[in-house]
Amino acid sequence: MLSGLKRDLAALVAIPSISAPDFPEPRQPLLDAYDLVATLFRNVGVTVDVLELPGTAPVLIGEIAAPPGAPTVLLYSHYDVVPPGDETLWSTPPFEAVERDGAIYGRGSADSKANIVAHVGALRAWDGKPPVGIRLVIEGQEEVGGGALTTYPPTAPEAFSADAMIIGDMGSVRPGVPTLTVALRGMAMVTVEVSTLAGAKHSGQFGGAAPDALLTLLRALTSLHDENGDVAVDGLRREEWAGESYSDDEFRELAEVREGVPLIGSGGLGSRVWSGPAITVTGIDVPSVDNALNAVSPGARAVINLRVHPEQDAAEAQAALVAHLERQAPFGISLTVSAGATGNGFAAATSGPGYAAARAAMVKAWGKEPVTAAGGGSIPLVNALSAASPEAEILLVGATDGYANIHAPDERVLIEELERAVAFEAAFFGEFAERWSAQRG
Repeated sequence: MLSGLKRDLAALVAIPSISAPDFPEPRQPLLDAYDLVATLFRNVGVTVDVLELPGTAPVLIGEIAAPPGAPTVLLYSHYDVVPPGDETLWSTPPFEAVERDGAIYGRGSADSKANIVAHVGALRAWDGKPPVGIRLVIEGQEEVGGGALTTYPPTAPEAFSADAMIIGDMGSVRPGVPTLTVALRGMAMVTVEVSTLAGAKHSGQFGGAAPDALLTLLRALTSLHDENGDVAVDGLRREEWAGESYSDDEFRELAEVREGVPLIGSGGLGSRVWSGPAITVTGIDVPSVDNALNAVSPGARAVINLRVHPEQDAAEAQAALVAHLERQAPFGISLTVSAGATGNGFAAATSGPGYAAARAAMVKAWGKEPVTAAGGGSIPLVNALSAASPEAEILLVGATDGYANIHAPDERVLIEELERAVAFEAAFFGEFAERWSAQRG
């Protein structure tokens, strides 16, 4: 079966299914990816259909009817990918699956086409007749926020009803370590702007008294962190992370921190990147160094990305950040602060038969007990699926690992991890069916 899975993954990687914020452009690669994914699932017994939503790439939905008295498992992943970036930084062409050193390289090989293949492989292992019912949701806009799909599931809950959901968009914290991701941070965007002059003024004639908008903005931004690099905004929730985490050395390697540069913040690494807030200035409008003039800046603007504790309401956290910035008045100058998009985090309930089945299935696939981890990012659809089927246990798992270079050059999936992900999911279907039946007598 492995050779077939590798061929399937290679065919998917070859399609440059880069998503765009306003589908349908670029349209054809996304449609090609959809068609191939539909064929793969149709060939393993899924009755496939398409969900067409406004301005969104087609969503693959489908099902295999549950055996009498058996639970239903919803399988999720996405067929879109991010752009390859500077292709000169890749060792091999990004849209050509290349196998070397026990891995398959290519854009989307890990995020998240390997997880689509893992779903297919698990159903193939049961010859298309798993001991559970199957619902399928494979989207093509995840990398750009999910589009109209992110609000759709609660409006049609019957189409997303399940007893457990396997969200195939995660993976192991490190190779060979089975991992259940049990939390995702939320996200909120804020824009801060300052305007001080009608136009730029000569720094020799006016500097020293004329209010510099750039200095004003920078002064406000420095208030967001304390001297240790910890977030200094009141009202943002932070707790120590009790599950698995990276060591500082692992994190430095993954983040490619330059030698001699310290990590910022205090406390456990897990609380800094998973169960606590993080504030990043993701964009700033200022004169560039190459085009700098000897002038006092009349205006400046910055976009701030706030990552939120998994169980804190993202709008509440955003309001705390806005209030903090509005209280700042560097040099007596007021700021204009605007709230942008928000997305709540996620914290899984882990005591039901689904998680018990997942732990047992991971032992079968990896030969060891799983660890729990969290995700610093977000998967837009998770909360919508949870709202549509609130009783479902949600499992965030997958074929990738912390060293997979997702969204970066030389993205790769380890073949051994892909095999284990398939073995896990196939075993999960059986384990969950047994535990579900036993719980109900």
